[in-house]
Amino acid sequence: MKKGSGCKGSIVCLMVTLCVVIALVLLGVILAMTVFKPRHPITNVDSVRLQNMSLDMDIFSMSVNVNLTLEVDVSVNNPNKLGFNYYNSYAQLNYRGQLIGEAPIPNGHILAEEIKGLNSTLTVMADRLVSNSEVTKDVALGLLPLNSLVRIFGQVNVLGFIKFYVASTSSCDFTLNLSNRTIVDNKCQEKTKISG
Repeated sequence: MKKGSGCKGSIVCLMVTLCVVIALVLLGVILAMTVFKPRHPITNVDSVRLQNMSLDMDIFSMSVNVNLTLEVDVSVNNPNKLGFNYYNSYAQLNYRGQLIGEAPIPNGHILAEEIKGLNSTLTVMADRLVSNSEVTKDVALGLLPLNSLVRIFGQVNVLGFIKFYVASTSSCDFTLNLSNRTIVDNKCQEKTKISG
């Protein structure tokens, strides 16, 4: 056996191993940026249902007492090839730009290419609602303009070490018909932001 042939064999073996590792890393990055590239989850407010409502109007003091509970059905479509973990998410109810109800959405996981339904029950903070000067007019008309805002925050992991953070917002403007307790004129907009 020639002197140095063992050393040359070790160097060749090390070079081949290094090339394989680099090739695997490059393949992982290419897959992460193509096949596993994060796509925007789509949040939809599917329905807003009136669960409970009591309404009292005091004509002498010109005040309105309202207790209102709404059930908001939200679906989140995860078009990604990987699962999506969501956390610190919530649903809000607004009356003429003022927050009058809020409910947390429990943390969870949505599988790859899954559509998952999330339900929230929003109880109106009656003191905030009746403090608005417009509420008496709207109650007299029998129509209460409301807005539901659902925000989902989450994370998509690619190959266990590449993380993308997602914020998905869905805002729905609708009117509550007080006479028959139905939702009318429901119009929604969605927006999603992905950051690496």
